[in-house]
Amino acid sequence: MKTPTFKAQVLSAIALLIAGAASASAAEPAKVASLQSGIDVQYNDKSVKPQEDFYRHVNGTWLKNAQIPSDRSSAGAFMDLREAVVPRLHAIIDGLAKAKNASGSDAQKISDLYASFMDMKSIEAAGLKPLQADFAKIDALTDKKQIPALMAWLNRISVTAPYDIQVHQDNKDSTKYVLDIGQSGLALPDRDYYLKDDDAKLKDTRAKYLKHIETMLTMSGDKEAAKNAAAILAFETELAKVQWTKVDLRDPIKAYNKVEISKINELTAGYDWNAYLKELGVTGKIDYVIVGQPSYLVGMNKVLQETSLDSIKAYFKWHLLSSVASQLPKQYSDENFAFFSKTLRGVPEQEIRWKRGVRLVDSGMGESLGKLYVTKYFPADSKAKMEKLVANLLLAYKESIDTLDWMSPETKKEAQAKLATFMPKIGYPNKWKDYSALQITKGDAVGNLRAIRSFAAQTELNKLGKPIDRDEWGMTPQTVNAYYNPEMNEIVFPAAILQPPFFNPKADDAVNYGGIGTVIGHEISHGFDDQGAQYDGAGNLRDWWTKEDHVKFAAKTAALVKQYNAFSPVPGYNVNGELTLGENIADNSGLAISYKAYQLSLGGKPAPVINGLTGNQRFFTGFGQVWRGKLREQEAIIRIKTDPHSPGEFRANGSLRNMTPFYQSFGVKEGDKMYLPPAERVTIW
Repeated sequence: MKTPTFKAQVLSAIALLIAGAASASAAEPAKVASLQSGIDVQYNDKSVKPQEDFYRHVNGTWLKNAQIPSDRSSAGAFMDLREAVVPRLHAIIDGLAKAKNASGSDAQKISDLYASFMDMKSIEAAGLKPLQADFAKIDALTDKKQIPALMAWLNRISVTAPYDIQVHQDNKDSTKYVLDIGQSGLALPDRDYYLKDDDAKLKDTRAKYLKHIETMLTMSGDKEAAKNAAAILAFETELAKVQWTKVDLRDPIKAYNKVEISKINELTAGYDWNAYLKELGVTGKIDYVIVGQPSYLVGMNKVLQETSLDSIKAYFKWHLLSSVASQLPKQYSDENFAFFSKTLRGVPEQEIRWKRGVRLVDSGMGESLGKLYVTKYFPADSKAKMEKLVANLLLAYKESIDTLDWMSPETKKEAQAKLATFMPKIGYPNKWKDYSALQITKGDAVGNLRAIRSFAAQTELNKLGKPIDRDEWGMTPQTVNAYYNPEMNEIVFPAAILQPPFFNPKADDAVNYGGIGTVIGHEISHGFDDQGAQYDGAGNLRDWWTKEDHVKFAAKTAALVKQYNAFSPVPGYNVNGELTLGENIADNSGLAISYKAYQLSLGGKPAPVINGLTGNQRFFTGFGQVWRGKLREQEAIIRIKTDPHSPGEFRANGSLRNMTPFYQSFGVKEGDKMYLPPAERVTIW
């Protein structure tokens, strides 16, 4: 999942909700009342047969009755868990504020960071004074030759600019950190928002974005706000024209373009990359960079040359202002919310300030908070149970690879070698991040935001030239998510996702394999999806497939693309099967592998019937309930355009339609809406 608490309530009435489903196997014993099923039966809809729409059979009552909170763009299993984490973090922060903390300690920094955001009196009194020096720095531009150095400064303080940087492992030499340069520069979610004139919704959003820029600039004292707003939108539109699409960006081979520092100024005529790297502070630390989209940089340079310096300065000042709007007086933060949340995502009400403060601290000092979070909220036995689940999933994957009928022995050998080197990380890091270099000043909201962003950027840049840190985590323990990192060949499961309905230590194994088991399988599968399969066990881009296997794999993935292209979450907007391909492979494969792991866990013994459901039925129901959710229409459109994941409904039903054991468990037959002919079912791993 690249890039959420639920209650599991058990009611015996679940037996009434499987009318038409396959009966329990005769080999299985009578129901076992002492075990919990772990299924939220109050959310089921018995009027919908599982063979017709399994997602609504499992979640229909919730879908009918649940309301998206007024301060959110979505609701559902993930979001509920994420929201439940926030008051826990707030309690931790509140406890630190009441304690006597040593000066310069993490506890004091957390307390001061939060207090500064909550101090509206000081924020209102400061107005735009904290930005005046920054505005002056931009206004001081007298020549376009000065732009590279200014862009380095903007990159270091996380202000949107035409390109951005990332430090990570070299895709072809995972023993080294490298600097990546990639396209950026747009405030709207995707290039389509700028370029699609035939889409009334996107066109309307673009017009409202123009008005928002003008409003913000007017409030900041710009006497030519309307003119500058039009120039900013025009500049971003020209950048959008030369950007790669989200689908193109998924290709790691196309995005790997090694450029020696000695030749870097040949990238774009007249643009001084050496000045950029010097200001960034990496001169002498690196011999080369990786350019993600060379044609974009050529196009960007042309746009810079053809745009007036005054327009470029207005663009930089606008993004500087927008980047800190949440820390500015109420009129700025309210206007920022009005466009980026209310207009763009359909959220009617701004989140209460203390929650925003918690999220700020979480984003800036997340691991320090996480250390306290796991001590209080993550029991040791949960980690032990997860380790067992992960081991079972890896075993199931190992056995599955051996039985694939479409993969050659040569490629299977490489796949097994890669699987054997997978590194699971569960709960929290072995080594916590050091925040000693972070400087927080009480009463300086804008300065503190700048400080945490600069600290994060410098932490990344400091990696260049140093050994790979294999203890590092890309998510905090309190994050409700999981990920696979192909360069590390690691699967990571933060503590906060290990809660119902994903993981319920009090429930029967079936629902846990259907929930967190499929999440584990999903992340393992990313190592073998259309992107991850291009990396070997050492984390390097290397072709370890035979030509024949490539052809067979491509045929299977093409069929999956076709399936998901047909799904339409919003009238007039279909899922992009190419954009979501990697996640769809992982969803389908994760489900299949977790099912195999569940069967292995039974040790040849029949699963009990609990509340009228067989083990297999509980497994699939556990899978279906984790995807319950609903989105505001504007949010749904953004995700269709930008999110590599399919909407939850299709992550559930789309995967289940390819699973033959699901058909057997619920008696799905030809003519049912969940039915796909065997020849059209896609099984990859």
